Amino acid sequence: MPSMHPKSSFLVGLIGSGIAASRTPPMHEAAADAAGIRYIYKKIDLTELKLGVEALPELLTAARRMGFDGLNVTHPCKQAILPLLDELSPDAEALGAVNTVVIRNGRMTGHNTDWFGFAENFRRNMQGASLGRVVQFGAGGAGSAVAFALMKLGVRELTIIDVDVAKAQSLVDSLSPRFVEGHLRAGHDVAAAVAAADGIVNATPIGMDKYLGTPLPTALLRPDLWVAEIVYFPLETALLRAARALGCRTVDGGGMAIFQGTEAFRLFTGISPDPDVFFATFASRGG
Repeated sequence: MPSMHPKSSFLVGLIGSGIAASRTPPMHEAAADAAGIRYIYKKIDLTELKLGVEALPELLTAARRMGFDGLNVTHPCKQAILPLLDELSPDAEALGAVNTVVIRNGRMTGHNTDWFGFAENFRRNMQGASLGRVVQFGAGGAGSAVAFALMKLGVRELTIIDVDVAKAQSLVDSLSPRFVEGHLRAGHDVAAAVAAADGIVNATPIGMDKYLGTPLPTALLRPDLWVAEIVYFPLETALLRAARALGCRTVDGGGMAIFQGTEAFRLFTGISPDPDVFFATFASRGG
């Protein structure tokens, strides 16, 4: 597919804290090699630079002056960057978070490809899964992208559960006006919600190496539930392991990370990359 921009080389960066082990730069660079374009992807690690989000205006000015074509943005910058951009895509505006910034002619436009990553991963791996009633655990930044994706996928009733009940209600209030076909609500009773559900999604960090455990008691799982995960360090979380042992349909978090990346690459370059190259690079970096 030809590029929309008559460019053969791109300079891109990732801004965030503690990103030394990020798989995003090698995935993008491998996809560019496969597409026959030059692509340099720089990590701008706030931890290493001993900087906080207050450095964002300075970093964005530097990126603009140095001719960057785009930036990916991760924790803790996804919301702090909003007022610093010239424009937001409708999705980024709806979610109140940006993970991809396209720089054209000195103007910076914020996008959100996190929701697309989850939706595309689900579409490819969970064809035919029932979307009647879904329970989502987690109403943070990733949770808002996942809830947006689930509603876009056509979920009829989405219950959002978070240890911070006000946060769950706030997410419901912000998304409900945008999805009149489906119903969102904040939930309190985990057992009752899961008992009535067709599927559950973990959009919390629980299950990561540093937050071991499961977001709900695994005794509540049953074979006819499908289970989706956004954590990908490790790829098989305790939740997925328990669900698979019961025979549940499952999808891990690796695809979300990959497809948010393929969409960001497309926005930066105008070229739709080969997802298989992203998958191969992702897998080669360990699980």
